[in-house]
Amino acid sequence: MEDREIILTEEGYKKLVEELQYLKGPRKMEVAERIKIAREFGDLSENSEYEEAKNEQALLEAKITEMEATVRKARVVADHEISTNEVGVGTQVTVYDYEFDEEITYSIVGATEVNIAENKISHESPVGKALMGKKKGEDFEVETPAGIAKYKVVKINR
Repeated sequence: MEDREIILTEEGYKKLVEELQYLKGPRKMEVAERIKIAREFGDLSENSEYEEAKNEQALLEAKITEMEATVRKARVVADHEISTNEVGVGTQVTVYDYEFDEEITYSIVGATEVNIAENKISHESPVGKALMGKKKGEDFEVETPAGIAKYKVVKINR
């Protein structure tokens, strides 16, 4: 993992820490129990349950290591730092899509918090990058796979 700052909202940081605690505690115990039970099946050289449990343990440890690095590198955008004067990480922005004649509301989040189903987009995504620093009333364009899309910032909230 490269040494770049990872920007997170307070909510995203809290979720990350909670998941990390779960993985290091209950989840790690579950995998250890699976290994213990699989060992009791006998010959480890031909024990697929043991092999699967050990692989799961290795994947879990790798995920824990990656998440710990993310927590260390994280810069949390505190609620009091979020301005509604311009689009930034932690803001919720409503844009007008000229092509489809509709409004869309996005939450601008850190790259590890993206959830398309909830319209949470990264500040590093093409639309997120184009939105960063924009003010209410500003028009902007974004290069998309389907061509250039044109939007207008309608509203900025926390």
